[in-house]
Amino acid sequence: MGLTSRLAGRLVTACAVSLLLVQPVLAQSINVLRDAETEAFFRDISKPMVVAAKLDPKSVQFILVGDPSINAFVCCGQNVFIHSGLIQVTDNVNQLQGVIAHELGHVAGGHNVRSGEGTGPATSISILSLIAAGAAMALGAGEAGMAILGMGQSVAQSNYLSFNRDQESRADQAGAEYLLASQLSGQGSLEFFGKLANQEYRLAIPQTNSYNRTHPLSGERIAALGDVYAKSPYWQKPPNPTQQARFLRIKGKLIGYIEEPKRTLAMFPASDKSVQAHYARAYAWQRSAYPDAAIGEVDKLLAGAPDDPYFLELKGQILLESGRNKEAIPVLRRAVANAPNEPLIATLLGHALISTEMPADLAEAKPLLKAAIARDQENPFAWYQLGVIYDREGDTPRAALASAERYSMEGNRKGAAINARIALAGLPRGSADWIRAQDIALASACEGNKKKC
Repeated sequence: MGLTSRLAGRLVTACAVSLLLVQPVLAQSINVLRDAETEAFFRDISKPMVVAAKLDPKSVQFILVGDPSINAFVCCGQNVFIHSGLIQVTDNVNQLQGVIAHELGHVAGGHNVRSGEGTGPATSISILSLIAAGAAMALGAGEAGMAILGMGQSVAQSNYLSFNRDQESRADQAGAEYLLASQLSGQGSLEFFGKLANQEYRLAIPQTNSYNRTHPLSGERIAALGDVYAKSPYWQKPPNPTQQARFLRIKGKLIGYIEEPKRTLAMFPASDKSVQAHYARAYAWQRSAYPDAAIGEVDKLLAGAPDDPYFLELKGQILLESGRNKEAIPVLRRAVANAPNEPLIATLLGHALISTEMPADLAEAKPLLKAAIARDQENPFAWYQLGVIYDREGDTPRAALASAERYSMEGNRKGAAINARIALAGLPRGSADWIRAQDIALASACEGNKKKC
């Protein structure tokens, strides 16, 4: 439903991640950006590589994260997270495909699951060094004990870093295989590593060796992959022109959504008549509270592609956010008709219909939202809208269940538990909805008590 932001709750709460770049992190709260066009683009440009990695395209999710750092990582199963900052610095779709190929190497290699193979030995070494140091100190050898402790910690860290670098190198090699199998050039991958190398130089990261790093130096990675890519029959193959055009569209849209409007308008002056520029300016004007100027930019896009569902979606969103609900509905109906399998667009139409408070519009919105949720259950806004309909129908148990689903997704354990209990009290015992409410109640209780369920 256009670019929208939410914090990932159920999807990511506290899981170790495998990063493409400089430092490992623990994901606590991730600002996920939802956009139908961007998600479809990620799926399309990645599908051949997903298949080459012997993964199911339906099981691999690509998730855009609102973060300015140049990062991508794998987390919590087959989820590939791509930072907005990475999209902003890439020049073409082939560079982005090189990043995705690397991350799929982590997914196919099970590196997220196997992280314990690196941390386990490192932890054992740390514990053993602590025991030995304690014994030395107990015998009065304080300095010797501290030396033993320091040495043990150093060895543990070295083992962990070595393990992590090995995984990164394996992901690089696997990514090269997926690009080859997908008939894609590796030039984009090397170009992207070149960007990282420039960043390392700017940050004054020593380029002598990668001994104290979680990742090999970018220069080392370029050296290791250069010959491999150059031997590919697709080395000179340029980026797919259709995919490149789509890449520029989503990049323009993203810049308009994220950057300060003044900066966006400076980057894309009125003299720039490209699709990318119109997209960026539309978001900049809308964020600056100039909806008519924003609609003017979208109308210029629609003049060249009147049935483009994503242009229609944006126009409908601007109209809706400007309080012009009745004008938004026919535009969004056209968007849904031209993209019937896009649940985010259907959710936006459902929201517009609910906002009129007309019984006929509520009746139209209900099956739309139920179908959207069936295709995309990780959409708290859709659950909220469906809950509004149940509430207005007087169906308190199902309104509570919808709220429980939403709160569960957002990581609100207490809200999920309370609403799940309300739903359980009113739903037919043993029904599908009753069982789902019970699942949410139990999951919330397990999380709250930190039990293993």
